Amino acid sequence: MSSGLLVGIIGLLILLVLLFLGMHIGIAMTVVGVVGVMFMKLQSGLPFSTVLTQGIGLMSNGPFASTTKETLVVIPMFTLMGVVCYHAGISQELYAACYKWVSRVRGGLAIATEIACAFFGAICGSATATTASMGKICLPEMDKYGYKRTLSCGAISAGGTLGLLIPPSTGFMLYGINAGIGVGKMFISGIIPGIILCLCYAAVAVIICTIDKDAGPKGPAFPMKEKLKALLGVLPVLVLFILVLGGILLGWCSATEGGAVGAFGAFIFMAAKRKFTFKNVVAALEETLDTTAMIFIIMIGSDILGQFFAATGISSILANLATSANINRWLILLLCLLVYGLLGCFVDSLPLIVLLTPIFLPVVEILGFDAMWFGVLMVMLMEFGLMTPPVGMCCYVMAGIAKDTSLGTIFKGTAPFLAGIIVALLIVMIFPATATWLPSFMSYG
Repeated sequence: MSSGLLVGIIGLLILLVLLFLGMHIGIAMTVVGVVGVMFMKLQSGLPFSTVLTQGIGLMSNGPFASTTKETLVVIPMFTLMGVVCYHAGISQELYAACYKWVSRVRGGLAIATEIACAFFGAICGSATATTASMGKICLPEMDKYGYKRTLSCGAISAGGTLGLLIPPSTGFMLYGINAGIGVGKMFISGIIPGIILCLCYAAVAVIICTIDKDAGPKGPAFPMKEKLKALLGVLPVLVLFILVLGGILLGWCSATEGGAVGAFGAFIFMAAKRKFTFKNVVAALEETLDTTAMIFIIMIGSDILGQFFAATGISSILANLATSANINRWLILLLCLLVYGLLGCFVDSLPLIVLLTPIFLPVVEILGFDAMWFGVLMVMLMEFGLMTPPVGMCCYVMAGIAKDTSLGTIFKGTAPFLAGIIVALLIVMIFPATATWLPSFMSYG
């Protein structure tokens, strides 16, 4: 094993230890990156005083270089769109519309939850925000009709993860920026896989209710007139979705411009619903600032850590090992995805995307796989981690809503829905066109 690879692996292990100890991911990556770069420079024979000066320079110049990239403007724009839609109360009308169309199906509320989460994810981009927003609305309704808490909490937690896959997705933003792929292309690549995963989740709910008829009883019937009227609740989401993603797909606007259009449209809907109050606007802006700052800190740490990994040559070493080893390329891909899946159970999804992309992407590209398709698979695996202990952020959010339900019960409820992710993941792996077909129509990303 080369010294560079060994130093890189040790640095990665130290980073994981710092994360398990509770250090903020952005700070942890910065510490490991700066110390690692300084160590590599000392190994090259530079005097300590010079190395110390360069290390200080890395901490002072790095943040400015990381946060002045034009592509990063897309993050606050789409984040603002999502939080404004949340404060506009769109999620409640979404759920009501979806339920009235599937109420007579056994487990109809669970199915409606998955569909409503998919729609809300299309304007939110955050898994935890989708879980929080839909959980407050869906859980009381499921309790009202006698749904078992394992099914209701499991369905909501699983549906919440769709916010990470259905565009505009924060995960796709970070992957696209770090992988050098147009964010718009990444957004469009998630549409079909997102629909597939939503259908898989709905199928899991139907199977659960078929096996256990008490888990999710049938709901009341609604007249067609009421069903058609309820569709008005879906209209704001459809308008924003078509306006933003349709504009990106057709080349009418870039991803950044699409985010600005979406944020402006969200404020219009907030005003139309008479939710345009000083309190709501301030809350939306504060949440946008918090989320943007959190992501930017991660980006700063990622760029500094990336310089350390570049100095160790870990990415090129792994790529060379992958090409020289007499191992089937699909097996190597599965090993990369397995690492994502395992670490996703312990590390939050967004930092993990930023952390591992520079390491594994060169390997994937040398093996001849499509980088955009790999990004979709990676984000789907991050959803797996959002529902599994010990991190399982969507389950923790759900526990905060269902305060009388144990965390163990919620994890138990999400377990069957993990099968839905596995099936959807296999479909996207076997048929890469599910992720690459729509982006092929784009003139630019």
